[in-house]
Amino acid sequence: MLLPARTEVARHLERYRAWERRMLAAPDDSSVRGTFENTGYTLCVLMGKRCAREAAEAAECFLRPEPARRGHPARAVSMSGS
Repeated sequence: MLLPARTEVARHLERYRAWERRMLAAPDDSSVRGTFENTGYTLCVLMGKRCAREAAEAAECFLRPEPARRGHPARAVSMSGS
């Protein structure tokens, strides 16, 4: 399965959230609403989702750092031998 570049996902998610704030501040502005809907559509295509809200959630999950693997904790190992 092909995955999008993390930098692209981050850029589009940031843009979607910025336009979401603008749309919530000016819900009657058709230009703002149209741009918000376009950014949502782009995020849907990028994340393979049908709903912008689901696409934003998927993007946030995709951008989270991977948890440490079981049995391989991400911590510094002492070199003192004690």
